[in-house]
Amino acid sequence: MPHAVQRLLFGAPPTLDGQTLDSEINVLIKLAALTGDASIAGNGKRGPEAARAENRRDAATLAGPPLPMAREEELEIPGPEGTIPARLYVPPGGTVEPRPLLVYFHGGGWVIGDLDTQDSATRFLATNAGIPVLSVDYRLAPEHPFPAPVDDAYAAFRWAVENAGELGVDPDRIAVGGDSAGGNLAAVVSLIGRDDGSAPAMQLLIYPITDAIGGQESRRLFADGFLLTKADMDWFEAKYLPDEAAKLSRRVSVLRVEDLAGLPPAYVATAGFDPLRDEGEQYAERMREAGVSVALRRYPGQVHSFANMTAVSRSARAAMSEVAGALRMGLS
Repeated sequence: MPHAVQRLLFGAPPTLDGQTLDSEINVLIKLAALTGDASIAGNGKRGPEAARAENRRDAATLAGPPLPMAREEELEIPGPEGTIPARLYVPPGGTVEPRPLLVYFHGGGWVIGDLDTQDSATRFLATNAGIPVLSVDYRLAPEHPFPAPVDDAYAAFRWAVENAGELGVDPDRIAVGGDSAGGNLAAVVSLIGRDDGSAPAMQLLIYPITDAIGGQESRRLFADGFLLTKADMDWFEAKYLPDEAAKLSRRVSVLRVEDLAGLPPAYVATAGFDPLRDEGEQYAERMREAGVSVALRRYPGQVHSFANMTAVSRSARAAMSEVAGALRMGLS
């Protein structure tokens, strides 16, 4: 390897806002930069289909060998506009039923992502939490902008509750979770469920989007160079929310909902080098102030998408092991 490339890849990781980027993550970002693909959505310069294809390729590169399940099942959930594809992961062990369940919504800015791009993360959570995971392939923008993904996410959660017996799970121990835009959907489903008397047992919010208006300092600090960029977020939000007024909806910007009392317990995970860091932490604090039981954990050396890096980064694997442990305890 040429010395210049060695220096580029293995030089000291940056320190910003009092935090140092994890050395393994630093190398991954620099490798991505060398290939010309250093942002999640190409800084908004690709069309949706091209961005989705690139996301699938990146996910396959990072996935590693799939963790074995005791059972996997492809499902079709009745939705508001046709069926919603889903995949049930049942990990080995834990034969006593009914078991808890996590209904999981993938990330990708409501525009990219699917069951396969999130396969590694959902397998990891199922294995390390020891509970089944139902991964939901909700409709994507711009073909299906807000509120279509919300409608699908809530329909999938309600279906899981209503079909708990067939799934072999406890209807009173069904959590919702997701990363990034999926974390946003999990938070919104929790709000809707609270209001209609069918709140999930727990919310697992991994670096969630909570404020489409933005303005948080982390969106400025980490606007470029740490995989998720400001240009990516601007592109995602423009595709999902073509109506500017929708940015203020309580089913989008959960951070701006006035009353958060009565929400289910939450575990909120943020990454130190993530544009979404501050809004996730602000949402956790606002829930706490409203009397909600909240555990907030910042992983200081991590970047957005660490949930998908467990096969290539020891630090990401350690972080997600902790997330899975919190899920297991929360549903015990």
